[in-house]
Amino acid sequence: MERGELLYEGKAKRVYRTDRPDRYLVEFKDEATAFDGKKRGTIADKGPLNNRISAYFFALLERAGIPTHYVETVGDREMLVQAVTIIPVEVVARNIVAGSLSKRLGLPEGTPLSQPVVEYYYKRDDLGDPMINCSHVVALGLATAEELHRMRELALQVNQVLKEHLEPKGIVLVDFKLEFGRVDGQIVVADEISPDTCRFWDRATGEKMDKDRFRRDLGGVTEAYTAVWRRLTGEEPDVRG
Repeated sequence: MERGELLYEGKAKRVYRTDRPDRYLVEFKDEATAFDGKKRGTIADKGPLNNRISAYFFALLERAGIPTHYVETVGDREMLVQAVTIIPVEVVARNIVAGSLSKRLGLPEGTPLSQPVVEYYYKRDDLGDPMINCSHVVALGLATAEELHRMRELALQVNQVLKEHLEPKGIVLVDFKLEFGRVDGQIVVADEISPDTCRFWDRATGEKMDKDRFRRDLGGVTEAYTAVWRRLTGEEPDVRG
């Protein structure tokens, strides 16, 4: 599969055309940003680790009957995906109070929620990805009511699958962000599922195993991402930068 023109470069990934119109190549970068790009840095081996972890989770979801854009891993940093039209709405599912939810509601981090909370954010870097509601999504033409219902349904399914899978591995799924795409009239899970987009806490110690280590200058970021891979597979990651 030949790499074609660069279609998009974001904070964590580059997306390229390929010699097939129905396939894109996604390259995962080591660069990291936080707080709407105000904080920037590089996390060693983040790209290869997120590539492998995302592929692992996409395969897990596919086995559970949840459609994703993932096709196959084709390089240390690269995966082949279906060519989708990304819906500019980030869907966040929360099981435990953390991050911005703690600040908004005045609740301490670590407070369990009685049921999963689903939130929507307008995918606009120039606006800081503001939180929006279902009426906004439909009124702005970002997605139809039917698509939004399907996205919520899939987000809750993903939440259940990931929680059940991670529990025996000693990882708590605190919250996570999903993006969705349209392909052949179907809504599929797209983008990535990794420590960049999920909050993972060690079940025994509460230690953070995700991008919060970068956001909050806790150190040990690569080690935390590596620990997630090790918990998932029981193997050391073979990353070559």
